[in-house]
Amino acid sequence: MDKEMNRIEELRKGIVEIGRRLYMRGYVAANDGNVSARVDDKNILITPTGISKGFMKPEDIVLVDMEGNILEGDRRPSSELLMHLKVYQEREDVNSVCHAHPVYATGFSVVGISLSQPVLTEVIMTLGSIPLVEYATPGTEEVYKSLVKYLKDYDGFLLANHGALTIGKDIFEAYYKMETLEHFAHIYFVAKQLGKINELNKKDVMKLKTGGGVD
Repeated sequence: MDKEMNRIEELRKGIVEIGRRLYMRGYVAANDGNVSARVDDKNILITPTGISKGFMKPEDIVLVDMEGNILEGDRRPSSELLMHLKVYQEREDVNSVCHAHPVYATGFSVVGISLSQPVLTEVIMTLGSIPLVEYATPGTEEVYKSLVKYLKDYDGFLLANHGALTIGKDIFEAYYKMETLEHFAHIYFVAKQLGKINELNKKDVMKLKTGGGVD
């Protein structure tokens, strides 16, 4: 029991740190965004609604079961709880979900442009391509229904007129994928202003996926 409690406390602290990073980098504003982590097959931890993700405390993080029932915490869980739960149910390999509104990536989502172009080696190797998920009302099951068709094949998503979503094996991997996604969006935006985009060909992409390495 002590080991489980220590794990939960470490996850709480980790989520608070990710929330701070999201806020400091301008990926969220005011009370935007949400982050969660799988505790085990039955429970997850998730950020609360109505609080800035840059100023959370470990005790603010809410423990819920896979039906969305609150097990621990004085705050209400994120209004996007259902989306997080559905991701965990669909992807057993995923242990964290990160949702934010980074400026460049969200800009692409607003104009309806995906980030699926094979341009940057790091993005190809860590995220593959980044599809644009059809618009759905935030906080509803519609979001999951739009997302599910892409969920098995991708780890990063643009949510049309909404923001970005990344998933990973732990909270830091999910967050780093958000950084990569936004960095790519920024670079791609700049490149489009400068001129023609030089995309990698299929052969080069295959080499990266089968044996390339970047640091």
